[in-house]
Amino acid sequence: MSYFEIGIFAPVHQENIGTLWRSAYQLGAAGIFVIGKWRRTQASDTAKTRLEIPFRNYSTWDDFLQHRPIGARLIGIEIGEKPLNRFQHPIQAIYILGSEANGLPAYVQAQCDEIISIDSVRDASYNVAVAGSIVLYHRLLNLKAGAQ
Repeated sequence: MSYFEIGIFAPVHQENIGTLWRSAYQLGAAGIFVIGKWRRTQASDTAKTRLEIPFRNYSTWDDFLQHRPIGARLIGIEIGEKPLNRFQHPIQAIYILGSEANGLPAYVQAQCDEIISIDSVRDASYNVAVAGSIVLYHRLLNLKAGAQ
């Protein structure tokens, strides 16, 4: 059975959470999460997805690790790693993006099963909500192609 969630480690801009939440819902995620501080109001979530898929807030990385779904592979998304276009998405996955300012810390990357990156024509850095949306859309296409 396919299962996935996506989250942001220590987000800087709260509006990105609402945008990612909406994309995650549209692309079939079971939920989203944030590790670190979070405000409840999400003006960028105009579709009210907070009523459709759950949001989890973990205070620390250790808190997240203690509560993550059993059996799901942890996939980090970071600049300069394995290109997304060569990545085969696992059936059960937890995707984690780094903060807009600092990316994923080394200690988080060390505990990921794989780390992927998104190709670009110019600057390798994407908005965090856009990066998450691209990865989840790629997952949708990748798993559909594998089912055929």
